[in-house]
Amino acid sequence: MKKYGKWAGGAALALILPAVYFYLLEFYTRNPFEQIRPYAHLFNLLLFEMAGGILFCICGRLRMSCRILGAVAMVFGIANAYVVRFRTNPIVPWDIFSLRTAASVADNYDFTPDVRMVAVTLLFLAVFAALQPVRLRIRFPLWMRAVPAAALFIALSVFSGVLQQESFQNRYRLYNKLFTPTVMTKYDGTVVTLVMNMAYMSIERPSGYRAAESAEILADYGETEVEETEELPNIIVVMNEAFSDLAVLGDFKTNMDYMPFVHRLQAGAPDTVTGMLNVSVCGGNTANTEFEFLTGNTMAFLPQGSVPYQQYINGSCASLAGYLGQLGYQTAATHPYNAGGWDRDSVYDGMGFDESIFREGYGSAYRIRNYVSDESCVDKLIELYEEKEEGRPLFAFCVTMQNHGGYEEATEDFTPDVSVEGTDNYSLEQYLSLIRVSDAAMERLTQYFAAADEKTVVVIFGDHQPGDAVAGPVLSLNGKSYRTLDEEELKLRYQVPYVIWANYDIEEEQNADTSANYLGAELLRRAGVPTDAYQNFLLELKEVYPIFSTVRTVDADGAETEPDAGDEWIERYRKLQYYRLFDEE
Repeated sequence: MKKYGKWAGGAALALILPAVYFYLLEFYTRNPFEQIRPYAHLFNLLLFEMAGGILFCICGRLRMSCRILGAVAMVFGIANAYVVRFRTNPIVPWDIFSLRTAASVADNYDFTPDVRMVAVTLLFLAVFAALQPVRLRIRFPLWMRAVPAAALFIALSVFSGVLQQESFQNRYRLYNKLFTPTVMTKYDGTVVTLVMNMAYMSIERPSGYRAAESAEILADYGETEVEETEELPNIIVVMNEAFSDLAVLGDFKTNMDYMPFVHRLQAGAPDTVTGMLNVSVCGGNTANTEFEFLTGNTMAFLPQGSVPYQQYINGSCASLAGYLGQLGYQTAATHPYNAGGWDRDSVYDGMGFDESIFREGYGSAYRIRNYVSDESCVDKLIELYEEKEEGRPLFAFCVTMQNHGGYEEATEDFTPDVSVEGTDNYSLEQYLSLIRVSDAAMERLTQYFAAADEKTVVVIFGDHQPGDAVAGPVLSLNGKSYRTLDEEELKLRYQVPYVIWANYDIEEEQNADTSANYLGAELLRRAGVPTDAYQNFLLELKEVYPIFSTVRTVDADGAETEPDAGDEWIERYRKLQYYRLFDEE
């Protein structure tokens, strides 16, 4: 009787602990009882139970299997909590491709655990300690235990496949819009979201897609011929790290203007276009905004959280650089950090840049927080212009590094001078102070080219907003919290300012909101540079859907829609993008 009681207690423990681990994992980032939907609770629990059963069959010892399952949940929960803190979005399957890039910037983040992380981790450790008296084990040999383990593994695989089916997701009210991983995990739980996202590890061909048809469509859009007498302007592009105006999230008062130059341009300046740029990332994944700008493609048709630079570009890739090179431009890309970050060294070559300059090319440049300053980036751009081949226009694309997160740590080489009324959050003060330094550097860049003899257009935009550690205080001042933002409020986290400025006559415009996938074609149109077939298509699409990103698709009437709405224009865009990315020779 005692033996049966031991097994009954062990069975109860084997069923209860996976559920405990699920909820502890969720508590690292949220209260799972507030927003996770009913069926999502059940499905997460089933995944944990099956994983626990597999481990028990393999180990043959209940204590060992429970500790392994708990340790995996604890380590993943801690890692996910840090990723959410630094990047806003949680871990997604494609982050495995970004480990090298993440490791290269890890030294600048503050990994001090918060109270929630410490408390949850202590609860995990308490459970591990409480398992010490447990002695239950399966005495069958491994080959016999392998049968139920295999059965459970098959059941886990089948159930994971079922979770990835849209009809199943809709039937059980799982959130599957891929709006952001943050929203999905809020409603579906961390593990169910991961399983659902696994369905998007590879890109399926669009329904009805034929490469030959896409080639014909592009041919119909033709190309604008370049007249021999036409003077093509230099094009200087700065994608400024985390350059954003957090005023889009709500009002706050500072002791000084943190973006005086850009704010003056936004108020109306000759030969200048300003507006908000809708991007597809927040707090990280810089390369995706870069990808959208340089290719005209949209992340809306790719898995949420994926990084095309590392997953889909394995050779030549049609881009703004390659096209401008065909027009006779001298093309250069520069980024004052590691060449291998986001695989830029190989991607830039595949995109057709003549030259790529990384950290080694900056020598003894002035640094802020151990990063090359935006001022030094301006020096490099001026150097590229002054040393370019005479008679050839220059296309220079610069991705800055000065404002990279994190912002928690004080450094000897930089003292914040911008303060915010109502909060003493150091991260926010440092971030706004860095933006002020960037703003001054961008003003100097335009001042230099204002005096240049050659026609030049300068484009400045941010890649994304900073993470929640910086945005949180602004939201709090407006009675909000990043943990409880609804979909409409979250969309504001994906807006950054952009500027197109020229030292010659172009049509000026304010509040010309757009999205990153259109900005390259829009830049050429406004600068008077001929556009290719794909850019012509994008400019027509922009008339129908002025904003097109992972987060927002807005039609000409200002109404929000979904990028998978089945509209003829959207389907054409989807097919042309697939063709350009995977099939075009």
